[in-house]
Amino acid sequence: MKKNVVIVGGGQATVSLLSKLRTIDFEYSITVICEEHFLPYQRPPLSKAYLLDKINLERLFLKQENYYREKNIDLRLGTKVTSIDRNKKSVLFGSEKISYDILILATGAKPNELPKRITSGIENIFSIRNIHDVNQLKKKFSEAGVVLIIGGGYIGLEAAAVCAEKGLKVRLVESAERILQRVACKETSNYLKDVHISKGVEICEKISVATIRNQGEGEKILAIFSDGSSFDCDFVITGIGASPEIFLAEESGLKIENGIWTNSKGLTSDENIWAVGDCASFPLNGENIRLESVGHAIDHAETIAQNLTGANISYNPKPWFWSDQYNIKLQIAGLNSGFTEIIERKNDSNSVSFWYYKENNLLAVDAINAPRDYMIGKKLIETKISPKKEIAKDPTNNLKDLIS
Repeated sequence: MKKNVVIVGGGQATVSLLSKLRTIDFEYSITVICEEHFLPYQRPPLSKAYLLDKINLERLFLKQENYYREKNIDLRLGTKVTSIDRNKKSVLFGSEKISYDILILATGAKPNELPKRITSGIENIFSIRNIHDVNQLKKKFSEAGVVLIIGGGYIGLEAAAVCAEKGLKVRLVESAERILQRVACKETSNYLKDVHISKGVEICEKISVATIRNQGEGEKILAIFSDGSSFDCDFVITGIGASPEIFLAEESGLKIENGIWTNSKGLTSDENIWAVGDCASFPLNGENIRLESVGHAIDHAETIAQNLTGANISYNPKPWFWSDQYNIKLQIAGLNSGFTEIIERKNDSNSVSFWYYKENNLLAVDAINAPRDYMIGKKLIETKISPKKEIAKDPTNNLKDLIS
């Protein structure tokens, strides 16, 4: 009897896993259960091209509907899994249940929300995580003129760029010392801050929201900040990070550690259940870490697909990220945790990269409108080659010679 694989979730990790499994002639039957009503789709364009109406809904889809039919994949949309019965090896959704031999959790991450005590009873507060969020947000562009964005990470900054390009008055507030403090060096933060200010965005750092309330009649909103100041706006966008979606795993008793705990192969604390992508943590340098990126979702999924067929491969992440803001393309390679020095490689007034070193070891590169620096930096990091700092700094040096 053919064994059954059940995948819960419908994002990049799921589709990459399916594609790899079918490529290597994986003969198990596959059922994919997605809570959303849309075909599995890519999320990064939600806060970029899709929000700007530069691409339509269909271009978000990772595969068209006929792909799933041709690959004999049972795709169930608009279906929410409510529990996992590990003893009976089944998942429950509504009044139905389906048995599995292998269960794969690809439940992703969910946006963090402002505390209810701050936002109680207030509408017109939006996050950017799914198609529904963005479709609702788009409606506000035509009827509103002022927006408050809470959070100075990549999502917040991308939303600020879109709103500014749409002609809205934008204020962005960040509670930390600077925007991007958690993920980037101050040089990258300052560069992007200057770009946003030049586009008319007001950026306020070291300030948090104390409360949000309705302002008189209608839908106007009044935000009051930690310093006592206030701001009138038509709507609010939050970009205050995301947390792994662990509800099903936690309720079923799986080990939770910075997400759904997995070993280096992608297996959870249950020998029949795997976890992939944003929801899963994996071992790296003595701790279980979690990454949120397209590149990680693809690579992690493909590793697990091979392990499902007996390959026994340990996952070796090769992190890369990107962010589009106005005419700026920021590309990031590597993980910058623990850096001790930043080397600036300035190509021209519109192209620069920042190289993260820990002592003499290259950890990561932020490349701003510098695709060549990004590609070479990524290759150097993956091959564990660290150019001397004076060589990295001088743009006349051809770093490609180091890897040829």
